[in-house]
Amino acid sequence: MSAPGNGSLAGRPAAMEVEHIVKRYGDFEAVKDVSFRVAEGEIFGLLGPNGAGKSTLIRMMTTLIPVTAGKAIVAGHNVEVDPDDVRRRIGVIPQALTSDPDLTVEENLLIYAKLYSVPRAQREKNITEVLEAVDLIKWREAPTKTLSGGMRRRLEIARGLVHDPRIFFLDEPTTGLDPVSRIAVWEMLNNLKATRKLTMLLTTHYMEEADKLCDRIAIVDHGKLVALGTPTELKNSVAGANVVEVHFDRETDEWKGRLEGLEGVTSVQPESSGFYRVITRSGSKTTMQIVELAASLGETLTSLSVQNTTLDDVFVHYTGRQLRDEQVKPMMASWAMLQRPGDQR
Repeated sequence: MSAPGNGSLAGRPAAMEVEHIVKRYGDFEAVKDVSFRVAEGEIFGLLGPNGAGKSTLIRMMTTLIPVTAGKAIVAGHNVEVDPDDVRRRIGVIPQALTSDPDLTVEENLLIYAKLYSVPRAQREKNITEVLEAVDLIKWREAPTKTLSGGMRRRLEIARGLVHDPRIFFLDEPTTGLDPVSRIAVWEMLNNLKATRKLTMLLTTHYMEEADKLCDRIAIVDHGKLVALGTPTELKNSVAGANVVEVHFDRETDEWKGRLEGLEGVTSVQPESSGFYRVITRSGSKTTMQIVELAASLGETLTSLSVQNTTLDDVFVHYTGRQLRDEQVKPMMASWAMLQRPGDQR
């Protein structure tokens, strides 16, 4: 079940449309009948664990791998019928840092400008503009290998903009960055969206990133789109208005059942030994009930707090598990086929 998710974007023209798209590798189905629409000027997020199918979706939409079934329309062009037209209109930032460390910042951008056939008279102007946009103008002549991780990521983003695309794909744009650099990238992407009138589609497994950056979010799990909506819509779709976080001094097998039996509680998520997230319709009432329950049993509460519903709670609601539990998982052998020539549909 997906939450409704068009909001104020419903009347805008579509920058991207994905209709019943499927990707198979032999018997393994990496993407399973996914459909969504991205409006012009929107930041659209694909949220899910590693191996969920997010990157495979982006690879199909950016013409890097063929579609098994269904279709994707990007900038008005079918990715299978008009791949060259799609490529000319998009910028793509892969998860890995791919700029040449032995070249200067400007040289990396110049190579890409030439690859995209940016006219000679326009190259200097475009390079200066994108360097200013990502705040790297002072490092124009610096060797790329001397940049920090956050600056390298900004260079990758600048490189994807040098041919002036209107649609921007970013695969895990802040993976590996420290919290300060991550927030700086979020601010930069929001500024780029506003000043360059970009439509963005990004993948992420960071809840906070999706919440703060995206206009709408599609939660993807095991190749399926399981929920779609604005961050607020997704949170409101989860039964229960509050989350009570409680930690007991002593863990017993009975705590989960006891908490689930409280009035107004819709779900209970064990976090660690003695620690639980309780989704409830009334945070204040449930808090009182927990205090009374602990007192009646002679148990000690080490902490108790009330929060609003988060995207983590949304992910648990729609998938039955926590996103962070799935961050490290073995890659299936079928994924190796991504690197093989002659990919079969």
